[in-house]
Amino acid sequence: MFIQTESTPNPATLKFLPGQTVLEAGTADFPSSETAGKSPLATRIFAVDGVSGVFFGTDFVTVTKTEATEWDHVKPAILGAIMEHFQSGQPVIEGEASAESGHASHDGPDGEIVDQIKELLDTRVRPAVAQDGGDITFHGFDRGIVYLHMQGACAGCPSSTLTLKMGIENLLRHYIPEVLEVRPVAV
Repeated sequence: MFIQTESTPNPATLKFLPGQTVLEAGTADFPSSETAGKSPLATRIFAVDGVSGVFFGTDFVTVTKTEATEWDHVKPAILGAIMEHFQSGQPVIEGEASAESGHASHDGPDGEIVDQIKELLDTRVRPAVAQDGGDITFHGFDRGIVYLHMQGACAGCPSSTLTLKMGIENLLRHYIPEVLEVRPVAV
């Protein structure tokens, strides 16, 4: 098994490509070791000292390290953990993996606007950020402000504010005049 690695715009996060499917659909975010319980793969990666976050896409795993950790020291152990997992035959996530969009539901008078926002995120934004090892999901819409949740390499990335304001906000405002601003949220 050969696992490729790619850098991401976030220097604290590396993207690992195992050459096979990680998740059939959607994404899974494990921002801490406490959240990794249902995932044998995430648990195995968190066992590597210096790992602070794990994120799964359909064909990649992104791993975020602590600030005090050097990639040269943890990258071999992470590669080993990923390889061991896929050779073990264990599932990536135990139980039923939900194939949800990851977007928060919205019950309110702006349903049509929210549907347009989600459509643009799914077709224009999410494929691009997946290339960088992350994901962005809809969290809410209130009085012209769109709230988005950044995951994987996008969470804590130095260029995420620029991406959010200059990229996503401009895109949404162009297509949906009711959108005034985009803000990140931590979940």
